[in-house]
Amino acid sequence: MANKKKFGTFAGVFTPSILTILGVIMYMRLGWVVGNAGLLGAIIIIIVAHVIAVTTGLSVSSVATDKKIGAGGIYYVLSRSMGIPIGGSIGIALYVGTAFSIALYLIGFSESFNAYFGLGMTVDDFRITGTLALIALTGLALISTSLALKTQFIILAAIAVSLIAIFSGTTELAPQTVSLFSTGGAVPLEVVFAVFFPAVTGFTAGIAMSGDLKDPKTSIPVGTLSAIGVGLVVYIALAVFMAFTINTDVLRTDYNILMKIALFAPAVVAGIWGATLSSALGGILGGPRILQAMSIDKVTPKIFGKGKGTNNEPVNALFMVFIIAEAGILIGELDVIARVVSMFYLTAYGFINISYFLESWANPDFQPSFKIKRWIGLLGFIACFVVMFKLDMIAMFAAFAVIGALYFALQRKEIQLQSNDVWRSVWENVVSKGLKKIDAQEEENTNWNPNIILFSGKSDHQSYLLELCKTVSGRTGIVTNFKLILDKKDDTPLRKTEQVVRDETFKELGIFGRQVKVDNIYTGITNIAAVFGFSGVEPNTIMMGWPKGLENSTEYSKMTETLLHLDYNLLYLDFDRKTKFGNYQTVDLWWRETDSKNAEMMLNIARFIIASPKWNNTRIRVLFVNNNNKDSTIIHSKISKLVEDLRVAVEIRIINNAVEQEPFYNIIEQQSATTDLTLVGIPNYRIDKQAEFVMKTNHLFETIGSTLLVKAANNFNELDLDLIEGS
Repeated sequence: MANKKKFGTFAGVFTPSILTILGVIMYMRLGWVVGNAGLLGAIIIIIVAHVIAVTTGLSVSSVATDKKIGAGGIYYVLSRSMGIPIGGSIGIALYVGTAFSIALYLIGFSESFNAYFGLGMTVDDFRITGTLALIALTGLALISTSLALKTQFIILAAIAVSLIAIFSGTTELAPQTVSLFSTGGAVPLEVVFAVFFPAVTGFTAGIAMSGDLKDPKTSIPVGTLSAIGVGLVVYIALAVFMAFTINTDVLRTDYNILMKIALFAPAVVAGIWGATLSSALGGILGGPRILQAMSIDKVTPKIFGKGKGTNNEPVNALFMVFIIAEAGILIGELDVIARVVSMFYLTAYGFINISYFLESWANPDFQPSFKIKRWIGLLGFIACFVVMFKLDMIAMFAAFAVIGALYFALQRKEIQLQSNDVWRSVWENVVSKGLKKIDAQEEENTNWNPNIILFSGKSDHQSYLLELCKTVSGRTGIVTNFKLILDKKDDTPLRKTEQVVRDETFKELGIFGRQVKVDNIYTGITNIAAVFGFSGVEPNTIMMGWPKGLENSTEYSKMTETLLHLDYNLLYLDFDRKTKFGNYQTVDLWWRETDSKNAEMMLNIARFIIASPKWNNTRIRVLFVNNNNKDSTIIHSKISKLVEDLRVAVEIRIINNAVEQEPFYNIIEQQSATTDLTLVGIPNYRIDKQAEFVMKTNHLFETIGSTLLVKAANNFNELDLDLIEGS
């Protein structure tokens, strides 16, 4: 079978996006917008529309660079990020909007085509021309997606030539004074905005081709934002040009005025036809891929998921797009279709933005390579629904109702409120369903979501252990601190209400506090580790201070052996009371060739550390001791790839030790003496060797600052640290 043809940033994203942006609205309605809104009014409309486009483009680009992207564009990204119910409901809105936009472009084409050839200018005439154009473009899409995309380069050139012809055109119709704002007899600004807004929705054309891109994580952000930026410049420049060269009355009434003032009218005609037809073609190519992806996920009927040929072309989905587009063409009025398209896209864009906001706020594993500020998504969400409210409040609520109905239909369940305390019932239901959902999923090795049992003890530096534990747990990790009350005489346990510790420090850090009576500290820790937790949120990590002076304790050895048997991640902090955590600016991660599980856990910890406000300017180093004289270039390359996969920005240092054979801890002493926090893996050793390990480690701690010892559980991946050349 031949390899599926893939497209780059320019052909796959930028070109289909810019051709849809510089389309029917620019040629057939921008003059009308300027005539009714005035120059400044038009610029405000253009900017507000682009605020929505830019925020949505940024939001979807950020989400797209965090997930593996398949066919279906925005639907695929959101369904994998926010789940099928949200992704499906937004995907359906986008799909219908895309299908209707095809009608918008073809009715615009019909207006120009019929005017140029002197054909009928009635609604029925536009319907006939639009239908014939739709049939021709659908046939082109059926023949070859690649051929369809190649025609875009010719059309892009035609648009560029047409813009040159327009800007070089006559100024015979120039007004005596430029109208800055709308004047008497003008169409209300809300209506003008609704007609204009589809002009900026074209950036989704490129995203919809995500399954056909060579490198979607790079192409989508670069291609999408470039197209939006170029479109903004062209629209503002053309609006200013029109305001100064064409009087208001002509702008309001003559939709084909650009053709008449241009230096070379046929160039403008070619641009209009190319732009409108290519925009329609973009919808014909992208719309079916959204429907196909939803059908594969069983959101829509399976029949639309079937494709044909090497590239799995969505033929069945294409015919459904044809039907919806034809229904739009039968409406026959460009302005009416534009308002319908605007409402669908505004609804979808609003939910795209809020989805990004929630993803970046709530998901600890959300680490996109294309990073933007969280508030951008919130701004886009607010802008979309403020504009919808101003345009048509009833339509806005109808859109909410449709999206909500789609969501609950896909979710197939409702929240039942069983008491008068509505919010308590809601949260209890959400927590209950969340725990069931988590518990039903098989544990995966890709992400570590910390659930830590902390034994902080009572000391002057307890607050630092609490602080680091909360930092290591990330934004959504759970930390439960246990206070052990030693009481060998009374075996009566504390009441359940007495076991809860209400402490302001814990509350500020978001740590849960518990206290229990024990007759032996070590058996108490073992018992808590063995039984604490419940389904869905089982603890996976034990953290405590480093046990100095216990190297010969058999009870401590037995406790350690049990914790290892229970397969907990173990974290021991040796806190330097003098240097504390220094300036929170340097973190060292020490790797051994046999330390692959600990290495992955350290990288996960590093990701959470740098997300903490105190550590946000931290320089992280991965230090690898090369004891076997391997090629440093190969080592560096392998570690770079591992680090890149886990999305942690670090400096890598290879220390060659084949000749010197310096002890591992001696090298740490030399390199990390002034480091604010050092992470070192605990190697596998027999329990009878624990005393020797503790003593050597105590000696290390005398010469370096605060250190976190890491022992990863078995569910962590074995990172590929096989450094044999050629492997």
